[in-house]
Amino acid sequence: MAAAAVPLRTSRRLCRVLLFLSQFYILSGGGSLNLEQSQPLAQSIKDPGPTRTFTVVPRAAESTDIPPYVMKCPSNGLCSRLPADCVECKTNFSCVYGKPVTFDCTVKPSVTCVDQDFKSQKNFIINMTCRFCWQLPETDYECSNSTSCMTVSCPRQRYTANCTVRDHIHCLGNRTFPKMLYCNWTGGYKWSTALALSITLGGFGADRFYLGQWREGLGKLFSFGGLGIWTLIDVLLIGVGYVGPADGSLYI
Repeated sequence: MAAAAVPLRTSRRLCRVLLFLSQFYILSGGGSLNLEQSQPLAQSIKDPGPTRTFTVVPRAAESTDIPPYVMKCPSNGLCSRLPADCVECKTNFSCVYGKPVTFDCTVKPSVTCVDQDFKSQKNFIINMTCRFCWQLPETDYECSNSTSCMTVSCPRQRYTANCTVRDHIHCLGNRTFPKMLYCNWTGGYKWSTALALSITLGGFGADRFYLGQWREGLGKLFSFGGLGIWTLIDVLLIGVGYVGPADGSLYI
């Protein structure tokens, strides 16, 4: 048994020596050729060559926005009754003021209307009075209000308002225009209440306190209505509307 184990150990050692020599041969000189041959392959793999760039151009989005004037235009209504913002008319500024006149009109894009026979129509004739928009009566346009001017003053104050013609009214020129108007606004004060307070409790300044004139109210309160003289004067002034609210507004 001991004699059989000796060749086995010898063969194992021989295998280890051969394995060591083969590794030393590869690392020292014999394997340099393989490494040099493998480098071009590695370089050819790493170098992808000239690159090409592609630019993707998105398609133009189709416009689906609805014009703002379409909201004012009734669908499939009579063309002659469309608001002025829904049509385009060939106006003639040489017409005679105040006289009836007819103009050729065309509906704007995205607007549908019909004639008297309920047939689709694009071109039609409209009848109106020859006058500019700023010459319309006050019932045909709306104006901005001012709460900073005095309505009770002498002379009566005016303010510059921005006016816009109503939708169903047709006229010549700009539909928005400035106009001088008299101060005409109210703060909620009642003339009847002020007059009743002046007659009953005017000696204590209740009418002046109600109108927001607290300085005059304190004067009447501590002077007992000016010994009655101030009270009588205020009754007359409030009765004729000369004395009004302190904020300059009108009575209700």
